Amino acid sequence: MSVALVHDWLTGMRGGERVLEALCERYPEAELFTLLHVPGSVTPSIEQRPIHTSALQYLPGIRHYYRECLPLFPVLVEQFDLERFDLVISSSHCVAKSVLTRSDALHICYCHTPMRYAWDQFGAYFGADRIGWAASRLMRSVMARLARWDRATSDRVDRYVTNSQHVARRIRTYYNRDAIVVYPPVDTDFFHPDAAVPERYALVVSALVPYKRIDVAIEACRRARLPLKIVGKGPDRARLERAARANGPGSDVEFLGRVPDDRLRDLYRRAWLTLMTGEEDFGIAPVEAQACGRPVVALARGGALETVIPGETGVLVDELTPSAFADAVAQALEARFDSAAIRRHAEQFGRQRFRKDMAAVIEETAAC
Repeated sequence: MSVALVHDWLTGMRGGERVLEALCERYPEAELFTLLHVPGSVTPSIEQRPIHTSALQYLPGIRHYYRECLPLFPVLVEQFDLERFDLVISSSHCVAKSVLTRSDALHICYCHTPMRYAWDQFGAYFGADRIGWAASRLMRSVMARLARWDRATSDRVDRYVTNSQHVARRIRTYYNRDAIVVYPPVDTDFFHPDAAVPERYALVVSALVPYKRIDVAIEACRRARLPLKIVGKGPDRARLERAARANGPGSDVEFLGRVPDDRLRDLYRRAWLTLMTGEEDFGIAPVEAQACGRPVVALARGGALETVIPGETGVLVDELTPSAFADAVAQALEARFDSAAIRRHAEQFGRQRFRKDMAAVIEETAAC
């Protein structure tokens, strides 16, 4: 059976790329199609296979502004020639799910989320307070067209798989399709506890984009007088750095950028707690932190409701406000969490379980 893997773009190793990595290991002969590939940005298990890219690849400096090309993505993704492939597996949070396949080919989509900016999070990305009134009005029209296209092409997929019950509900709402939940793979073999003594700081591991609400984490830690380390990069970094400086006395925020995995594991192990202030579809960083035996303080929405056990592996916060998160941080600082119990909870999200569950879905779908 000839297999094609389709992913929106390859510019770094985040949760979606971890899913893709596991699929690459499952199908070592598969060819990979993606709108843009930044060489060296993903692991060798992904980069060592044939990678087919779109016309974006040939634009000078595109890695710095590819997000601004969003209106072109529908046209570009439909240009991929997948006629040779019997099985197509798309890993999609934007347009990958909408590739054109042969009529008798099987298309399974691991949908990380229906595209947020076109559906329910327009304001976080393109609100007037972010890009100005005129630009926001223009983008509303563009995103409305993109949402219509996204819905119209949802039937190109034979079977949807997704990362949480939260996203399964969104898929049902926007695509009118059911989805099977297979939790994404967390490398619980690599992320594990050691004898490190926790230090008094909070950790955020996240892409620096608006909907992650890292500004709330910065202000909450200032109020709780807890130093904050932020791992990750993204277009929101300059704004967040300005916000951290504006906090004045009591603010102790360190932006670390992207760090090697060994360093990240060390940061998880030594953090007093890991913070997740945004509404995540799944949220892989909190599970990595729990795999290292450390508690999480997270917003009580989205994937956190499926990965964090209040009072046992962390604290869930009902309100997305700095004061609510500051109170939760203070609670976590005083609590006595059982590191071994936190670790045991995280083990259910390991890579072996993902491979087994995905194989079962593909086998069952192919047999229908």
